[in-house]
Parts: sequence; structure tokens; C-alpha cells
Amino acid sequence: MSWTMSLSVLGFLLVLVAVVLGQDGINQSTCVAEAAAALAKGIVTRDWGVTYSTQSICALKGSTVNLSCSYKYPSSYTVTSTFWFTKCKWPTYISLLNDSDYTGRVNYSSNQINTNTLTITDLRVNDSAIYWFRFLTNLNEGKYYGNPGVTLSVTGLQVNMSATTVTEGGRVTMNCITTCNLTGSTIWFKNKHLINSNTSLYLNPVSSMDAGNYSCVVKGFNDLCSPEQTLTVLFGPKNTSVSVSSSGEIVEGSSVTLTCNSDANPPVYKYTWYKKNVTSPIASGQNYSITNITSEDSGEYYCEAENKYGHLNSSLVFVNVLWTQSSYLTLIIVVISVVLVVLILCICGFICFR
Repeated sequence: MSWTMSLSVLGFLLVLVAVVLGQDGINQSTCVAEAAAALAKGIVTRDWGVTYSTQSICALKGSTVNLSCSYKYPSSYTVTSTFWFTKCKWPTYISLLNDSDYTGRVNYSSNQINTNTLTITDLRVNDSAIYWFRFLTNLNEGKYYGNPGVTLSVTGLQVNMSATTVTEGGRVTMNCITTCNLTGSTIWFKNKHLINSNTSLYLNPVSSMDAGNYSCVVKGFNDLCSPEQTLTVLFGPKNTSVSVSSSGEIVEGSSVTLTCNSDANPPVYKYTWYKKNVTSPIASGQNYSITNITSEDSGEYYCEAENKYGHLNSSLVFVNVLWTQSSYLTLIIVVISVVLVVLILCICGFICFR
């Protein structure tokens, strides 16, 4: 059997395989058909070829990527068309310029003879595919695309935490992860503010101040930020304080409300009120109201805030109840009455003594 006949038989078999695999599908196997036909015609020789600058590349979602190649063909042919594709429905090959999935995002360019560069902007995760370069010549049998193509993997960034909820004093490790390796250091943000530029972020020990939303970027791609990941920190009451509803003078007969405030996660579930020099609690609840207040209610008050991780007392707050004019008159009358009673008793005692 001659060499030409062997090629023809091989080409026929490859075409048959391609048809069996489903030439109406959109995948690489359907594209084998044309390569087999070219082989059968003796086109695939050392005079034909496509060389890609790289066979695989990983890029960030939202970024721009360039895929380049060089190609060759016999001098007796003239190239009439060049394009890149990912889909083929043999014998139709869909140029990315005509692919609705890439509208407005692709461009072909050439900075020297027999080279071509595909530029894809605003990369999407579903742009991950194998990209082939194809060229046509002035002769019908002079059609060629180069295997194995360029495998593009598009990845988004994601913050991976060793724990998303942690008790204060514990530790957390954060990594900025992708589906493939990317060069460049990681920059970290908390609540959109720059905090660190290490590859990983270690919080040990964790403070309540570490709670917040974390995100990361790869240096050089600062506008391609990962989604935020929330770190929740559990801690006992902090900054416990008492506020008084009345900012002015407190007079007898009026009403006053004391409010206990405290930072805690989970929130405080128990508030207890105390008065200095009184051994037992005087009330419970976040608010303590005193109606028809009297001078006897004057004194120093404080509250205790408690959750499952601890408890904390507030500082003392002095409540000073002022007497009203009627209270003063009542006091004067009482004093005068007491003086008169004492005076009368003294007089009576003196008379009896005489």
C-alpha cells in the first residue's frame, strides 16, 4: 500500500471517528474531522503549523488576557482569513468576533508577519475553554487550525477562613484562594480599608475589634476584589455604662429612668441594678425607672451586664434629688414644730421643778 493511500485510509478513519463522536456537537472532537480531511489530502506536513506561545494560562475574572501564536504554510498559498474559535459545528467554525458570548470583548491583532494575538477583556468564569487559531488560504484545501490550542482557566478570588465565627481570644487564618495558581502577593482589606499585604492573614489572639468584612486582591489587580467574607467574634460585655434620662436637675416628685448600655456578642441577656451600700439588687432589666422620686432615692447607682461569655459592672452614677420649695417649707415647719415642742417641754419641766 502506498504512502498516499495509507494517509487516505487514515484520514477516512479519523473522519469516521469524528462523525461517530457527533459532528453536530460543540466540542473538540468534532473539529477532528477537518484535521483528518487535511491529513487525507496530504496537507498536514512540516510546511503547515501553528505554534502557541503557551498551552495553558490562568487569569482573574474581570481582567484582560492575551493569547498569542505564530503560524506557517507553504509559500504557494496566500492567507485570506485568520481567526480564533472555541466552538465548531463541523464544517462551520465560529469566530469569536461572531460569537454572541464574546460580543464587544475580543480583538485580533498582529505585530509581525504570521503571528496573531487574541485579546479578551472583562473575563468571565464561563470563558474557561480551549482556544484554537485557524487560518484559511486562497485554495479550498488550504485550511488549517493548530492543536492542542490554548487552555484558558478563568478564576475568581475567594476568602477562605479557618472559622467564620470565633470566640475572642481564639485564632483565625485567612487565605485568598483561586482555582489555579496566580503570581503576585495578596493584599487584604477589612471593611474596604487596607490592612495587610501578606499572602495569608493570621489573627491570634482574635479581638472583638477584628470582627468585620474581609476581602482580598492580587497585587497588580487592585480593582478585581474578592467577595467579602464576614468574621463574627463572640465576646462578653464591654464598655458597660449608665445613662440618665434627665440631663437637668432632678427634683422630688419627678420621674427618672436609668439605662444600662453594653457592647457584647451575643447581646446582653441579663441586666441587674444596684445601689451603693445596698447589698441586694434593686431591679432588673435594661431600664430602671423611679417615679415620684424623693430625696431618699438620692445616691450612687450602677448596673451589671451579662451574657454567656461574661459579665461587667458599669461605673457609679450619682443621682441627686433636689428639694422643692414646698419641701423646704415643710422642713421649716417641722423644725419649728420640733423646737416649740422642745421649748414647751422645757418650760413644763422648769415649772414642775419649781
